Amino acid sequence: MGGGTGRIFYVPETIAGGMRNMWGWPSGTLVKTVETIPDPDTLWEENAWAIIPFDDLDPKLKVISIDGISPLFKDFQASGYPLNMQYQLIKEQRLTAPLNAQDLETVISAIETTNRNPDKMTTLVMTGVTALVRATAYRMEINGVTYPGEEIADWLREADITHISNEVSFYEDCPFPDPHNRMLFFCSSPDYIELFEYVGADVIELTGNHNNDALYVYGEDVVPFTLDLYDHYGMRTYGGGRNLGEAQTPAIMTHNGNRIAFIGCNAPGPVFAWATDEGGGAAPCGDYQWMTEKIQQLREEGILPIATLQYFEDYYNYPESHHIRDFGLLAEAGAAIVNGSQAHRPKGMAFESGAFIDYGLGNLFFDQMGVTINGENIQQTSWEVIQRHTIYDGHLLSTELLTAKLQDYAQPRPMTEQERSVFLEELFSASGWISR
Repeated sequence: MGGGTGRIFYVPETIAGGMRNMWGWPSGTLVKTVETIPDPDTLWEENAWAIIPFDDLDPKLKVISIDGISPLFKDFQASGYPLNMQYQLIKEQRLTAPLNAQDLETVISAIETTNRNPDKMTTLVMTGVTALVRATAYRMEINGVTYPGEEIADWLREADITHISNEVSFYEDCPFPDPHNRMLFFCSSPDYIELFEYVGADVIELTGNHNNDALYVYGEDVVPFTLDLYDHYGMRTYGGGRNLGEAQTPAIMTHNGNRIAFIGCNAPGPVFAWATDEGGGAAPCGDYQWMTEKIQQLREEGILPIATLQYFEDYYNYPESHHIRDFGLLAEAGAAIVNGSQAHRPKGMAFESGAFIDYGLGNLFFDQMGVTINGENIQQTSWEVIQRHTIYDGHLLSTELLTAKLQDYAQPRPMTEQERSVFLEELFSASGWISR
């Protein structure tokens, strides 16, 4: 939520007294002390702020940093946080009965000492299109393999789990990259996996259109080699595999007690990119029934499902009706996050059926500084969304949008404040949200 005047500020009755003691009485009528904080939808409609217990956060709400400090940060220290409140257990004087050690222990053991336990928290970073080819690969050859990640490495490394959607398989005999190549069949040098190791990649999505290009162009099946390479570097994979069964198998990861499943599929093909019973490739979406059934099963087992789609590409920033329909199926099935991994231009977002939906994050490591479609020059392909999610005690607690801009055909950097403002205004408008 943006700045402005006249914003209502909701404060729970349970802490209002303590806040008055620390900061004095508020002036005017904008501060409202309430027994129950309004729900997130109401706060959106009122453009309001509120003080909310950490474990009651909702992805619909933006957590505001105070003096550069946020409880979502992994290095958060409660002692220096202005909204950290301490309480004392005091026996009332009118109670004459003595309080023995056992009674005291019983009382203390019943008190939750904090509602933010770092041992229950997982930070997950999700990213958009990666294709280490053409001009991006050429820059890697000239400037070093880690060059694309150098400006945003801290964002990716800081997470407990970092996701990369790599559309292109590795091939040992891949030709030296040509930055001007117009042929849309790709491969990447195995040396480039060093970039993923450098940025701390943990799970690799394999739903991309180009995973079997080397088989189509050179007659070489490089999917097994690529998967072996990921295995060697300890990177989990999903959404693709050595055969159809493996491609449809979710990658389940456990961190700080949070069980998280990644599941993905490819909707548009081409057909040769899809895995079969005998051959490797991406998991075809089909009618999504296999995927919705698996998501429902994961939910029943207490696992948090995250679904990603290699969907039909376009260069609009808003979702079409078919996006809303198909992404909605996965949200209704129980996915906590539904992401489009196909978009080269970032698309709008939504909250549906309890899920956060992003119809397309845009590129991460891919050389599209801009494209010309039907005579229109579209520069927004250089705009990027990197999602930072906080998962707490088994559920999605908060979502933060990090924004980057591609430079030099290879290297995203954090956006300036002005660039970010323009970008988010467009993105929220495409989402049907009013930016205030």
